[in-house]
Amino acid sequence: MKLIHGLAPIILGVSAASVAADAPSLQVEEQVVIAAPADKVWGKVRNFNDLGAWHPAAQRTEIVEGSNNAAGAVRVITLPDGGTIKEKLLSYDDAGKTFKYMILEGVLPVSSYESVVAVKSEGANQTKVVWRGEFKRKDTSANPAAGATDEDATKTMTAVYRGGLDNLKKISE
Repeated sequence: MKLIHGLAPIILGVSAASVAADAPSLQVEEQVVIAAPADKVWGKVRNFNDLGAWHPAAQRTEIVEGSNNAAGAVRVITLPDGGTIKEKLLSYDDAGKTFKYMILEGVLPVSSYESVVAVKSEGANQTKVVWRGEFKRKDTSANPAAGATDEDATKTMTAVYRGGLDNLKKISE
């Protein structure tokens, strides 16, 4: 029993250090309002196997596991510089015009990443698209390297979302 009491501060100290080193959960949400019917906008967004149909940074998208638009499908997105991002579709609701996915691996400075894309009608000829993600920085150590901070991860994901949503608006209106 003395041994357990003697180890308690050490165990608690290690646990506290582990928690302190763990990166916080971060969130980004970007939206765009598009002067077009929701069905038209969803028609561009809905194909999990073709992110390039609306996002300019996706040079190629390929389903490597499962079936397109079915939960469990895994896609690999190739970027213009040759970098890749591997993502898994977690849920897909065609009628509700929404899907949820996670990043399995890739060049983005994030980890534990999950995101939802939702297309919502706001009238006969107006649609709101919301892209929301939760993640941690990729380098979850207590002292992340330059370029790998919470701010860097948040700025990168904001730019990814804005680039896609702005282009979606451009090609949909």
